Amino acid sequence: MRFRDKVVIVTGAGGGIGRATARLVASEGARVVIAEYDEARGRAVESELRAGGSEALALRCDVGDEADVVRVVDAAFDRHGRLDIVVNNAGKMIFKAIETHSEADLLGVMRVDLFGAFWFIKQAFLCCGPGAAIVNVASIHAVETTALVSAYAAAKAALVSLTRSAAIEGRPKGIRVNAVLPGAIETPMLRANPQVKSGVEQLAPGDVGQPEDVARAIAYLASDDAAFVTGTGLLVDGGRLATL
Repeated sequence: MRFRDKVVIVTGAGGGIGRATARLVASEGARVVIAEYDEARGRAVESELRAGGSEALALRCDVGDEADVVRVVDAAFDRHGRLDIVVNNAGKMIFKAIETHSEADLLGVMRVDLFGAFWFIKQAFLCCGPGAAIVNVASIHAVETTALVSAYAAAKAALVSLTRSAAIEGRPKGIRVNAVLPGAIETPMLRANPQVKSGVEQLAPGDVGQPEDVARAIAYLASDDAAFVTGTGLLVDGGRLATL
């Protein structure tokens, strides 16, 4: 029970990697705050976790809005009196050629994939004590990418850089900050990729992981098992990047 009585915020926990992470940490004793833009999806996960005997609270959150982030963190402290772990999982991906992007397109992705993590890291640094941990969900697109996902790849690369900077600033506070870089994971986002739909990007069965594979990596980095790990980016891609 690595997370017994620990308070964990998971953003974008209404499905995919976020939901798998919420389930896993709850099964190990965490009190989970589900920060989800889609209220119905958030409530569904809250009900599932409560039915399993876990403490859970779903809150609507636009992670790109700093005031919303502050409200969620305040609610966690109001309910539990503490915050131990933040998992910045909320993500947005669009598929467009660079020359067709508008300012709204670019900022829409950046607000979710980068700004959201920044605001939660800021609040954790302001509110959390030594021993807290932050895990950012980046992507292998931060390292190797394909056509039509420039905004997403840029945001995730910036998130990896932010992870390093936050790890440096968090170290004197006793707060660890790490990232996971998932590869092809069986989620709606993967199947919505036009490169995958068209067959331009080929995925062998062994190339595709499950949300639970990433959740286990997140749980490791968030737990005391990784007490001497900070500033790292952990690839969770089944070795696919090594062969691209």
